[in-house]
Amino acid sequence: MSVSTSIGLVSESLRRLLTAKMSLLPAVNVTVLSPDEAKSDRKINLFLYKIQENPYFKNADWQIKRGDAGRVVPPPLSLNLYYLMTPYAPNDQQTGHSTAHKILGDAMRVFYEYPVVPPEYLDTAIKSAGEEVRVMLNTLDLEELSKIWNTFKQPFRLSVLYEISVVQIDPLPEKERPLPTRVRKIGTPVVGAPFQPPQVSAIAPVSGQAGSVVTATGDNLSSWKASVTIGRKRVAEGIAISGQSFSFSLPADLAPGFHEIRIDVANLCRQTFFFEVTP
Repeated sequence: MSVSTSIGLVSESLRRLLTAKMSLLPAVNVTVLSPDEAKSDRKINLFLYKIQENPYFKNADWQIKRGDAGRVVPPPLSLNLYYLMTPYAPNDQQTGHSTAHKILGDAMRVFYEYPVVPPEYLDTAIKSAGEEVRVMLNTLDLEELSKIWNTFKQPFRLSVLYEISVVQIDPLPEKERPLPTRVRKIGTPVVGAPFQPPQVSAIAPVSGQAGSVVTATGDNLSSWKASVTIGRKRVAEGIAISGQSFSFSLPADLAPGFHEIRIDVANLCRQTFFFEVTP
């Protein structure tokens, strides 16, 4: 769960991470101030200047409540935080802002090495959030950067922008509701026998004179209808089958020789046989 104070707790977590992992000596102070509050002593400052709703989690569906499968909760408010990170240090007459540049580089190294804020630096109230707190270096439009500094009427300082995603704030418990009932009847489902398609396995006889009666046999034929084609000519159609066999007559004008007989049962089974017409 993420509490409504998550925004401030993320700022404190970022401050703890930088304080613990920056390596410059003497230690650099880390502050979370606006540019008009930050002084020029040796420090790195994080200024939260913009908050936007995360577009990927904006349309998330209701979720099962942790620890209670019988209730659902609305999705949390998911936010992206944008911080302006600015180094401060007294100017040297010869090296100018080089000390501030060193401080900025060391702070950027920390965020590069830890793109996901480790749990030990997160406040306890946001450790159980559903998503990680990720730190991403972002680009800042020069015009937007100028507007930020002009707002506070402060001289421009070299700064970099970091986007923190995703920070989640859970709705209050009053927004929860019971899980809708989906299964209204519990019982044993009726399982029927599997479908058995018709099969034609043989014809008899396989040779004879033109006009002979031929019987086809197979399995699961009862109650279906069959058709017979010899060459390209349909010689029988709609033969009602009452058992596991059916008969049909060959045309009386078939020439002697081998003829291809194609049998189709209800468009579910098609078999081809050869019949020899004898003189």
